[in-house]
This record gives sequence, structure tokens and C-alpha cells, in this order.
Amino acid sequence: MSTTTLTDVNDVFGQAQEGSVAAIIQILNERLADNGIRTRAVFIDNVLQLLCEAPTNEQLEKSVVVENIRKILETISPRRIRRVKINSRLVQEQQLLWFEEINRDPDSHLLWAEMITLKQPHLFKRVARDFRRPKMRGSMPEGASKSDLRQRKSFLSGIIGGLSVALLVLGVSIWAYKQRFEPSISSAVGSTQDQVAPDQTASDEAAPDQLPLPESYDSFARAVRIAEQSAKDGIVAQTSADWLSLAARWQQASDLMAEVPASDERYAIAQDRINAYKSNSESLLKKARQVD
Repeated sequence: MSTTTLTDVNDVFGQAQEGSVAAIIQILNERLADNGIRTRAVFIDNVLQLLCEAPTNEQLEKSVVVENIRKILETISPRRIRRVKINSRLVQEQQLLWFEEINRDPDSHLLWAEMITLKQPHLFKRVARDFRRPKMRGSMPEGASKSDLRQRKSFLSGIIGGLSVALLVLGVSIWAYKQRFEPSISSAVGSTQDQVAPDQTASDEAAPDQLPLPESYDSFARAVRIAEQSAKDGIVAQTSADWLSLAARWQQASDLMAEVPASDERYAIAQDRINAYKSNSESLLKKARQVD
């Protein structure tokens, strides 16, 4: 059904690994569409608040849903996200301010809720993964605090510092060995050693105080991309799963438009498209229910 390219898939998965909530939702919705489940999420107080919705209680069997979501998220291993609260309810037409609703009165709005902690990959596996993937500087989960950014910078600085110390120790060891067995070349080794500290200083000076968000985190632009792709895919959609997946993507586009700040010159356009995209999502949901 979809005309999404491999590059687009890798881009979305890479953003999800960097902690993009919008990308995480897109992956969850695509993988849970066959189960009739669509998701929404916000990142608040270092917890990913995830809402799962489906037309029937059977589709929201707690043990099955929790295990499926755990496996998907641990496969992604999103940066800085460890705790996830999974909330479930039957599909409702009203979608705006859902977190405020369930937070205010969870007993009336939810079927069940479950807090899980994601297993983190080994440090060396994370480092290897980061080297294989193009860097997205400053990427942080939506809702992450400034302290998270400081902790991340401290973590990276610690790694750089640790590598520098290891290189320095190795250099000293080589120098001592050659001082003992090859006095004639000791001066050359000492010259190489002197370059370690300046290199580290240059690296520290190159680190910016604030890391800008990548252009791909422009919520307006992402919403337009998702809407355009959804419109193309809608032409060839034929099954209930197709329409559920499209409904989730239109809702995601609506949510992204709602994130556009009032200071943005595209704010008026974004406000108009919130309802337009939401209407498309609701129409597709109704169409999927009629088939079921």
C-alpha cells in the first residue's frame, strides 16, 4: 500500500532512536495497525505517556498490548526514554487534551494503565549504533528538561574525557618503553605526546553551549509531509487495517500542527489544518468500523 522509501523508513527509525515522540508514534501505529490499535503520546516528567485506543475491549487485552509495545520500544531503544506509562481506552471522537482528561479522572476514562521500564542496550552496543547512524545534534525527546540536556552533555564529555585519558596513558606507556629500550627516539615520542592535550582543548572549545534542534523537528513541515503521504496512500487503501493506519497518521499530522507556536508565521494555517486533518482521521475511523 505505502510508497514510503527505504530512506524514509530509516529516517523515521533514526529519529525515533534519537527520542522523537512523533517518530515513535508513527512506528507504533504502523506495527499495531493490524491489531486495530492506534497510539498517541507525550513526554512529560521523563515519562513517555502512551495512549492506546481501539474499537473493542478484546483488541486492548492488557498482557498482549503491553508485551507488544515493550518489544517495539526496546527494539527502537529511544534515547533518554526509559519509563513508559501505557494507558488504554476505547476509541473516542474527542482527541484534543486527552492527557489532561485521563490525568484528571483516570478511572472514568481508562480501561487500564501500566508503567513499564525499558531495558537499555549495553553501552558498547549504543556507541556502535551511534557510529553507524548519521548524527542528529541536539536531538532530545519532546518534553525533556534542561537538566536532561546538561546530563547528556556531561555524559558525552565523560566519554571524550575517558578516551583522552586512555590515549594519554597509552602514550606515556609507549614513551616509557622507548626511553628504556630505544633512547634514540624518545624525543620524537615526547613530541607526539605533547599534541594530546591541545587536541582535547580544541574539541572542548568546539562544543556549543546550546545544541540546535535539527530541521526535521519542524512540526509544521513534518505534518505537511505526513499529510501529503497519507493522501497518496489513501488512493490505494482497501482494507480496515489500511484505513486505521491512515487515520492514525492523519491524527498525528493534526497533533503536529497543534504544536506550532503562536509566534510562528504559519500559525494561522496550522490552526486551520488541525481540524481538517482531524476530520480526515475521524472519517477513516468510521470507515474502518463499518467494515469491521
